[in-house]
Amino acid sequence: MEHSVFERQVQLTDRTISPAVYNLVIGLTLLWGFAVNWWMVDAISVEWIRSINIWVFFGGYFASCMLGVYLFSSSSNPLVSFVGYNLVVVPFGLIINLVVSRYDANLVQQAIRLTALVTVGMMALGTLFPAFFQRIASALTIALLLVIVVELVEVLVFGIRHGILDWIVVLIFCGYIGYDWGRANQIPKTLDNAIDSAAALYMDIINLFLRILRILGRK
Repeated sequence: MEHSVFERQVQLTDRTISPAVYNLVIGLTLLWGFAVNWWMVDAISVEWIRSINIWVFFGGYFASCMLGVYLFSSSSNPLVSFVGYNLVVVPFGLIINLVVSRYDANLVQQAIRLTALVTVGMMALGTLFPAFFQRIASALTIALLLVIVVELVEVLVFGIRHGILDWIVVLIFCGYIGYDWGRANQIPKTLDNAIDSAAALYMDIINLFLRILRILGRK
């Protein structure tokens, strides 16, 4: 199996692109994912999603996401990576649909605006201090896994949910955005790497948005 997207080196068969085109592809790929999610929220009824058997829903969700991540992280073919990206975007869109249906439209727009501002800020920091974000990458992963376990125990065992965990997750995904953007601009600038980097950033940004929306909704 090939190396992770952030460990790749230029191969003889790789065709590099200019930094401007590389960043443009990342941006367009992100916009495609967000546009698909927007369409899904607008076109798919929440009632239909809720009618799906919960085990079928979550089984399909995790299977699609895992296959998508495998495809875009292991393939060097841009088309295969884009298919993998969409296999992540679609199940995320269903979750987004369920979540945003619980909130006022103005609150959702506010969360989108805040997420965009935070994302741009973290990308700037990732560009300026890539070495720092690379050093904290392992700590971010450990912290995220710990928060997931704590949340599951709180919800399933004690039936409670502490708001402080949402703030912690926001900080974690801020760190991931800085890390993924910094690394995206250090690896070879190929079309496939641009799509793979966009896929990683997409997951960071969507998770950040969902947590910001929850925090705003609580207020």
